[in-house]
Amino acid sequence: VRMKRFRRHGQESHRDRIKQELYGFNKTVEHGFPHQPSALVFSPSLQLLAIGTRSGAIKLYPSIDTQRESAGWMDGCVRVAPPSVTRVTAVLTHSSGDMLFLGTEGGHVFSNALTTRLFITMLKPNPVVPSLCSLPEDYGGRRILEHVESLQENPVNPRQVLIGYGRGIMVIWDLERHSAVKHIPATQQLESVWWTEDGGHVLSSHSDGSYCRWMVAGEGTQSEPEKSEVPYGHFPCKAISKIIQLPTEQGPPFLFLSGGMPRASYGDRHCISVIHSKTHVALDFTSRIIDFFVIRDGPDHIGDPSALVVLVEEELVVIDLQTEGWPVIQTPYLVPLHCSAITCSHHVSAIPLKMWERVLSAGPWPITGGQNLSPDAPQRDLLLTGHEDGTVRFWDASGVCLYPMYKLSTAGVFLTDAEPNEPNMNQCTEGEWPPFRKVGCFDPYSDDPRLGIQKIHLCKYSGYLTVAGTAGQILVLELNDEAAEQTVEATVADLLQGQESFRWKGHTRLEVREEPVTFPPGFQPFSLVQCQPPAVVTALTLHSEWKLVTFGTSHGFGLYDYQQKSNVLVRCTLNPSDQLAMEGPLSRVKSIKKSLRQSFRRIRRSRVSLRKHHVNSAAKVQEANARLEAELAEMELAPVQRKIEARSSDDSFTGLVRTLYFADTFLSDSSHHTPSLWAGTNGGSVFAYQLRLPPVERRSEDPVYANPAKEIQLMHRAPVVGIVVLDGHGSPLPEPLEVAHDLARSADMQGCHQLLVISEEQFKVFTLPKVSAKMKLKLTAIDGSRVRRVGVAWFGSSRSEDYGESGLTVLTNQGDLHVVSLPGVKLQVQYPCIRREDVSGIASCVFTKHGQGFYLISPSEFERFSLSTCCVVEPRSLVEVNVLGCDRCGGLNQQPSLSNLTVSSVCYIATHDHPTACFIIANLTHGNCQSSLCVCGLTCLFLTAVLQEIQKSLEGYQP
Repeated sequence: VRMKRFRRHGQESHRDRIKQELYGFNKTVEHGFPHQPSALVFSPSLQLLAIGTRSGAIKLYPSIDTQRESAGWMDGCVRVAPPSVTRVTAVLTHSSGDMLFLGTEGGHVFSNALTTRLFITMLKPNPVVPSLCSLPEDYGGRRILEHVESLQENPVNPRQVLIGYGRGIMVIWDLERHSAVKHIPATQQLESVWWTEDGGHVLSSHSDGSYCRWMVAGEGTQSEPEKSEVPYGHFPCKAISKIIQLPTEQGPPFLFLSGGMPRASYGDRHCISVIHSKTHVALDFTSRIIDFFVIRDGPDHIGDPSALVVLVEEELVVIDLQTEGWPVIQTPYLVPLHCSAITCSHHVSAIPLKMWERVLSAGPWPITGGQNLSPDAPQRDLLLTGHEDGTVRFWDASGVCLYPMYKLSTAGVFLTDAEPNEPNMNQCTEGEWPPFRKVGCFDPYSDDPRLGIQKIHLCKYSGYLTVAGTAGQILVLELNDEAAEQTVEATVADLLQGQESFRWKGHTRLEVREEPVTFPPGFQPFSLVQCQPPAVVTALTLHSEWKLVTFGTSHGFGLYDYQQKSNVLVRCTLNPSDQLAMEGPLSRVKSIKKSLRQSFRRIRRSRVSLRKHHVNSAAKVQEANARLEAELAEMELAPVQRKIEARSSDDSFTGLVRTLYFADTFLSDSSHHTPSLWAGTNGGSVFAYQLRLPPVERRSEDPVYANPAKEIQLMHRAPVVGIVVLDGHGSPLPEPLEVAHDLARSADMQGCHQLLVISEEQFKVFTLPKVSAKMKLKLTAIDGSRVRRVGVAWFGSSRSEDYGESGLTVLTNQGDLHVVSLPGVKLQVQYPCIRREDVSGIASCVFTKHGQGFYLISPSEFERFSLSTCCVVEPRSLVEVNVLGCDRCGGLNQQPSLSNLTVSSVCYIATHDHPTACFIIANLTHGNCQSSLCVCGLTCLFLTAVLQEIQKSLEGYQP
């Protein structure tokens, strides 16, 4: 039973209006490379690139300026699985825009009439079957032809269509005469067909690694090819899956071959061979090739080839064909975030222009379609990602396009298998055959897993960066515009403090290079702290104004002065039962039995307590009910709360440091504020240290002192995941150097400060300096969820630019997003965001300072979301399409509004690997009419009813 709170209706409705102006949840855009791509298409006229995925998504990528990285998901996927005889294996849109040809696995080719370029009118498809009587004797039946492998239109004579069958035979079909005019009987399994631009020859590639050149002049059957060649020798080769030949205005044509490598020696390579005149290069890609196309110069896109665009499983690679050496063009989007596995993320808002201008820019981009309708980004934002190979990548996260800006590698500081200044291995060796050249940046293998980056913290004002890794290494780096050769010396921080009873069983520390290392312009390391034992760094914070770095592991935490390069504080937080903390991340198998035993003990204790309670509870039921009825009339009932059992101090990893925080606040008394350090552990403990900094003029000589001041132990021993100090106005303290740059007001030091401790189970506020409990907000006791990620954000009003509120952005283990108000600590809104089964997505979430966030939806993609109504980054772009109009409502010369376009079903076209027939259905509302839309310039779109009509025609067709 619950009673409603007595309140004034006007006050509550006013607060509800404020919430609507401040908070609003939107998933805005997907950044990164599409997961599991399955199809690629390019429209030369629209200058748009489209990629389809196995999950049924289609994403459009225009020019850099439009920054429309992703068109997002299109809901309502329709997949039909008809009999194998109607499974679509090849699709051709006729140049006239009036015909759509479908080749099937059963050897049929169906022609479907389109009334206009865009609007489909369903006509009964007519089966097109070549004249079998004129075929060679060994092609005695239609079934022997196998599936339709390729459909090609004659570039000179649109009346002719080339039909290539899997068995090897190719048929040139005349659309007006409804008969075959020529047969080309190849002897090998057919893989791909290309009709040359002059219409005089056909190129066919085959399963044995060969390609043939056939002359198509005249009629009848051509017995022998004009040319037959196996590019890579006489040994058995893999199939050439695709072949393209394009002419040049001066000189020989370009020839592009996918595959064809010697099976025994290089069968595991993923290659595209480019042959032009005497230049022959085998581009060796990092993963399986999905598809490729060539962009050509000129207004009609019939000039010389300018760029080769290749879609592989893990990245998109673009080769500049007009520059000597055919270099790789840096892609402004579709950069593989997972070139090495992402291990952590860090977001920095409002980067100063001085730091921003140091970033290199990319070269020209050959895809130029679309118009940008989005306003300029209000501020410059950076997203930093740490990777398994020890690199940190900087991304421009200001707009829709997640643009690569800078790459930092920390491997050069340490002794690993890879040399820091090794020569470029991408160029092929002279005389090598095949002439391989490595392209692409996807490299999932790390030279040493200890290099993995676990924590990142960047000061945008001073240019200092600190990164921490898997083997307990903490590097402090400074931004420098010139290259430097220097040695990085390590300072050891012994977190065990001489406790000889513990033995570290994990990996060893990384060895630091003793000789000087040349570091390129950018962030250069000048100081290194090595934790001992070399456990994973679990918390890291930088205070550039005080020149201090604090770090934590599963054994304790430390404070390091990077100006004097010395340790200030080392504190061990180990519990005597924390044996798992000594094993490291690579030797946890033995802990399973212990964990199970502890779980069973807790269950047994809870059952015993329930039995004892049940014996005495029956006699007290009536008395409790009477007391409850009396109290209901006088007081409000709190929400139903579940009993949360206090965690045992014997639980593993209670000493693991989860959060670290610097604050200038009141610790000793209410009249003197001093710098302080706060640390929260997995066992619900909070440690506070008072810091004594020397004067600025003696900062480089006098040491920094840290004295213990406070210690808090939460009752339920829940892990502490966040610490925030609120000033006299109830606002979070500003960032270091933020006030000095006039970007934030100074903290109020007149009123009482408050300490907000955020555990996995609740939010609790303490007064300072007495550290007495003031208020709390329970989370686990109400809905059973636990806090996984938390951040402080500013929410501006969508109605008034002068109004805004600070709040906590919270992500729980259920995948729900919460906003908690400050300083009142009250729940404002709640939105479902991530599936609770998506543990990696929840663990990868990072919040921004303005109510946005990022989380991984796949190893290669970030989903961006916003909790703020006035800070939303979403794609807004325009692609102009010439629409012929709607006959039924007299709109022949009118252009329907693009805003009336709705997509109801999206899938990819069926291939050999995907036996289902899939469609994309779009509806266009124009006046009182609704018509189906087919954008042939982007990809082949057709209705489900097409296959149904094909099935009917097959049932009544007798060969």
